[in-house]
Amino acid sequence: MATFSSVTSQHLLAAIAEHDERGAEAFLASYGFEPSTDAQILHFGRRYDARAILAVAHLRATGRIATPEEFRSSLEQALTIARRRGFEVSGPTTATRRAPSRTTGTAPRKPATPRKPAEPEKPPAICPTCSMALPATGVCDWCG
Repeated sequence: MATFSSVTSQHLLAAIAEHDERGAEAFLASYGFEPSTDAQILHFGRRYDARAILAVAHLRATGRIATPEEFRSSLEQALTIARRRGFEVSGPTTATRRAPSRTTGTAPRKPATPRKPAEPEKPPAICPTCSMALPATGVCDWCG
């Protein structure tokens, strides 16, 4: 199973550049991928087959290409990595699972108290003679 954590945005950009240079059909064929539209990377208004781009990016990152079969179990992980690297991705996602709420036998929650806004930072004290900021001692290092 391929892990995509070592894939960086530079690896993805290099794979996209190779795709643009070769053309979609030649790119997919050279790495053994069939065209698919269920998972795509969108980059500057163009759509790219996410599996093939991620597989080639994985090759550039690790020296081993991710095979089409490996995406059966790791497509969602791969798409998440691409999203985290700043790419717009369309494809399958699973809903976030939440733990069931336990409302029986517990005290009701208090409403969240609003935070007090941060106080503005006070400007430093300035020496009246030389206009330098005074240290914590309050005595100017230059004027004494």
